[in-house]
Amino acid sequence: MTPSWRKPFGVLAMLAALALYAIVAVTLLEPVGRWPVLAQTAVYLVVGTVWILPLGRFLRWMETGRLR
Repeated sequence: MTPSWRKPFGVLAMLAALALYAIVAVTLLEPVGRWPVLAQTAVYLVVGTVWILPLGRFLRWMETGRLR
């Protein structure tokens, strides 16, 4: 068996995408810092978990080469 290029590429792509997501989130959520603490908590919980949603399909692609 020959090694797959999808795994190393996938790991690098995930790291790059997560870094980009963090930069965009921090930039767009700057005004949230002035909100009440409970509202901030709710927003950061949502934003902190949203990036996980597309991860399953991406990991499946890394393993099998198929998106479905």
